[in-house]
Amino acid sequence: MATDTTGSAAILRVLRQDDWDKWYDTLIRGFGGVPESPEERELWNSLTEFDRSLGVWEGGDCVGTAGAFSFRLTVPGGASVPAAGVTMVSVAATHRRRGVLTSMMRRQLDDVRAWGEPLAVLTASEPAIYGRFGYGTATFQLNAEIDTSRVRLSSLPAGTDDVRLRYAVPADVVDVCEAVYARLVPSRPGMLARQPGWERLGVLDPESERDGASPLQCVLAERDGETVGYARYRVKPGWEPAGPNGTVILENSAALDSAADAALLRFLFGIDLTSTLVMRGRPVDDPWQYMVSDIRRCQPRLRDSLYVRPVDVGAALEARTYQAPVDVVFEVEDAFCPWNAGRWRLSGDAKGASCERTADAADVALSVRELGAAYLGGVSLGALGAAGRVRELRRGALAEASLGFGGGGVGVGVGGLAAPWLPHGF
Repeated sequence: MATDTTGSAAILRVLRQDDWDKWYDTLIRGFGGVPESPEERELWNSLTEFDRSLGVWEGGDCVGTAGAFSFRLTVPGGASVPAAGVTMVSVAATHRRRGVLTSMMRRQLDDVRAWGEPLAVLTASEPAIYGRFGYGTATFQLNAEIDTSRVRLSSLPAGTDDVRLRYAVPADVVDVCEAVYARLVPSRPGMLARQPGWERLGVLDPESERDGASPLQCVLAERDGETVGYARYRVKPGWEPAGPNGTVILENSAALDSAADAALLRFLFGIDLTSTLVMRGRPVDDPWQYMVSDIRRCQPRLRDSLYVRPVDVGAALEARTYQAPVDVVFEVEDAFCPWNAGRWRLSGDAKGASCERTADAADVALSVRELGAAYLGGVSLGALGAAGRVRELRRGALAEASLGFGGGGVGVGVGGLAAPWLPHGF
């Protein structure tokens, strides 16, 4: 572990329960120092997995934090794969450039490998940090600010009028909403199977986070007595001399079919005294983009979302399926996790795959970062090759691999199916 300028050794160790408050205060200070509400703090305390969390201590002071949630991530083909959700990473500003972050990343990835989890995933507050540890941008999210006074829904799927909507108290229908979410998890790469306790995240409603908007509201979409969707949202009232110009802020929603999704969207467009609908963190293939009369007045914007790092290349590539047959030898560079470095033969199709070490000549050369970026099928290996980040060593091999992995570009899903999407942060 690093040593400071006074010669005092900093110690890296697993988090103890009685150290959580000091550890978490270090994290909060690292993100600006604005205190969280008691509800938020209590929730993150309850979700912290102490035996998977690390702290760097210098005397009685915590100077570094990192954690890893136990997640299961949907991958192409629908399998639910163990993944370490890297989280709560911070280094005290007094201890930058002393190896604190590197020591935590080193210990953490060693632990993830020992736990038998083939993937590590994270969302990055500063994307430039994590590439050197092998994390690649694997999913994107779509944000929009729709002028509902000038944009209309010009197309709706059949059955939209058959969906009934009703208001519900968000906390009273958590289980119903979770059942909808759980049914969707296997259908889209990048989704997380929520463990007990995580359902509280979607209804967390501290007043400090509302920014003048209403408390959280909820509508359920129902058909034949079954809940087929929900939307949780806030309304921020606004007025100008010409009249009301309130804003609807969609916090999260889910629907089992296109008709339920459209019915919820039509409701959000039509809330009285509002003229703007704000949506954040939506899938890049969200169908509303093709229902609206004027996409330009929706101001769609892309942002990076989930970063993926194969911790065990062979197990990770075997865990997913491939939309077209692929038989390619990858030369993988991985200086930070050298057990991954070398040649791997991937043979797979839509039914399954094998990935084993080989002495055969390499067809494609890339780093583990690019492998992570392409892993969920939302980023094209071919595009990474065109950017100079993947090298083709056998003619035609890159096209073969790119087709097998899926990912014709942002917004294109695997095999024409849903694009990868992370539904919530961690």
